[in-house]
Amino acid sequence: MEIELKLLVRPQDAATLRELPLLQQYAAAPARELQMADTYFDTARHQLKEAGAGLRVRRVGDDYIQTLKAGGDANAGLHRRYEWESKVPGPQPDLPALRTLVDRKAPWSKLLRAPAIENTLAPIFQSKVTRTLWDLRLPDGDRIEFALDIGKLECGDEAVPVSEIELELKSGNAIHLFDLALALHEKVPMQIGTMSKAERGYSLCRPRPRAATGSAPVQLAKRGNVEQAFKTIAASCLAQVQANAAGVVHDYDSESLHQMRVGLRRLRSALDVFKDVVQLPADLQQDVDWLANELGNARDWDVLAGSTLPLLASDMPAGGPLLDVNHAALDSGRDAHLAAAAAINSPRYTRLMLSLGRWMFGNGWREQGNGKSRLDAPLPAFAGKVLRRAHKRMKKRGRALPGASPDTLHRARIAAKKARYATEFFASLYRGKQVRPVVKALAALQDELGRANDAAVAGRLLGQLENVRHDLAGAIAPVRAALAERAAGSGGRARKLWKRYSAVKPPR
Repeated sequence: MEIELKLLVRPQDAATLRELPLLQQYAAAPARELQMADTYFDTARHQLKEAGAGLRVRRVGDDYIQTLKAGGDANAGLHRRYEWESKVPGPQPDLPALRTLVDRKAPWSKLLRAPAIENTLAPIFQSKVTRTLWDLRLPDGDRIEFALDIGKLECGDEAVPVSEIELELKSGNAIHLFDLALALHEKVPMQIGTMSKAERGYSLCRPRPRAATGSAPVQLAKRGNVEQAFKTIAASCLAQVQANAAGVVHDYDSESLHQMRVGLRRLRSALDVFKDVVQLPADLQQDVDWLANELGNARDWDVLAGSTLPLLASDMPAGGPLLDVNHAALDSGRDAHLAAAAAINSPRYTRLMLSLGRWMFGNGWREQGNGKSRLDAPLPAFAGKVLRRAHKRMKKRGRALPGASPDTLHRARIAAKKARYATEFFASLYRGKQVRPVVKALAALQDELGRANDAAVAGRLLGQLENVRHDLAGAIAPVRAALAERAAGSGGRARKLWKRYSAVKPPR
């Protein structure tokens, strides 16, 4: 399996990178430069891509090498994929040669043997890059191939630049890829590379609007232990965070920002669920809280301008004060989105993602002296205890809903959110009919309590608007009154939904 860490670098920083003392210190031999031309092949229906595979033929000098990559995963910039390659006589792939390399039991073996694939393979896109290579040997003996690629991807008349670093582990421990990346990042600012060249090439050929990425179902091994479950859950959360970063930075997309924030909230909930056995280091916790605050501020303005204020159109005239306040909220929202995008583009964000990756892949919690026996404990018993505790906490919060203050409603919403995330984390351990009613009831209750929280947040944001837009004081007053009147009826709906949840048994 190929294991590499991908980082994006600005083309103007390439010269600085080539001269870094760090590279000279670890280089086992002088750097070498290669001119590479890659052609990626697939069918017209992109059947290889749909199967999670990529096939290319690379020309280096007079040699041609075909490579098939498939499966694996990518998290915190670390890409792990199965890889098979062989020399070929020319610029066309040789499927019979690949068939001898791929295990017949692998899902891609059948694909390679399908006549429809072999008869319809055609070039899809190309990459042309200048690659500078260093063979590095780290102090602990790890061997890493450092590749700096500068060039472009081409599909027809369309092209996008390539400027990236690949740190490929040849032997040793993968966490040292993160150590090297963090050391490089201190000298030259970089960003996490979440997409392979193949993924970027396919996107170039079939451009589509960037879509927000929601949470994927977490699949846990019923015979696994607590530590394995945490790593799987945390990786799922981190993948959701990173998958939505580009939509926030490049598109200022509200849904991408929402899903990125959800991924971060899921990660924080996972840390809470496993807090007895796993603790995030204080410096990483501080950075996670910083990112959550940046995303949360932008999301609050999105909800105010896109949901909370429009709902008042049935209670007060859509024009006049409501329109003026909504325009001001949209302006503040744009500023908050710019701040969120700047945070994601910052060196602090890259350092956080790399540090989280190192902590996760290196089992950093074991360095803090957590008991091995608790980490190795069977998962089902742990999951059952977590869900019973979450259910009990939710029942306690629900009993306080009659006549609840905004603060009590907020605590109930947090409890519902944590209970829902915990149930979703461990859902694969139980039968679907045990899980679905619980998640459905919690989601409905969370949404209703969320609307009450939105009203409270709206009051705070309107207060901020008043402080900077004195001309809106007369317009904000009737909007506040309408919000208060609408919020007054939320308690009854929340109590009804809590009773519905109380009637559902937690999975066991």
